[in-house]
Amino acid sequence: MMQVVCCLQGTLLMLGDSGVGKTCMLRRFTESYFDHSHISTIGVDFKMRTLEVDGIKVRVQIWDTAGQERYQTITKQYYRRAQGIIFVYDITSESSFQHIVKWASDVDEFAPDEVRTILVGNKSDEELRRQVPKDQGSKLAESYGMEFFETSASTSSNISEAFTRVTELVLQAHKKDVDNLLGSLDDYLEKAALEEEKGSDCDTIRKACAC
Repeated sequence: MMQVVCCLQGTLLMLGDSGVGKTCMLRRFTESYFDHSHISTIGVDFKMRTLEVDGIKVRVQIWDTAGQERYQTITKQYYRRAQGIIFVYDITSESSFQHIVKWASDVDEFAPDEVRTILVGNKSDEELRRQVPKDQGSKLAESYGMEFFETSASTSSNISEAFTRVTELVLQAHKKDVDNLLGSLDDYLEKAALEEEKGSDCDTIRKACAC
């Protein structure tokens, strides 16, 4: 019996100021690895991971963008391809939180209307250095209609949950396309099963004739 595995593809984009921990979050999610040394992303970089959401395998391509101003012309070119966007600020940096408004404005201008977004306050393990109260992050997310997570790439807290949730939102937004694909797959499997059954019947007839 032929086995077919359905694997969809999704494209996520990470946005936020330089130093908020986007690269560390991405490496923690895709490689289960955390590096305490900080090296700023130059331009854009990406990694991939396969998730299973509601029984569907999703191959997620996650783009990590540079937060520095000089790279933003480059990174904006990737907005139009994004199906999901993760806005990231650093809970120990008030300015990175305030700049989320600017990042959200860019997305409104350059990203597709159906793009799905979440807000993440990273470095939740550094509570003693916190500058942005959790409820402040939650209120900002609510004002944009986004779900909110506080994460720590260092301890891995909520990392998987945040990436998985935005992937779920992307799938929900493209439910019609997913249903059509799965319907086509079901038709294909049904036809394959019938062909296999016909082949088995023909073998039985040939054996009977040989006798």
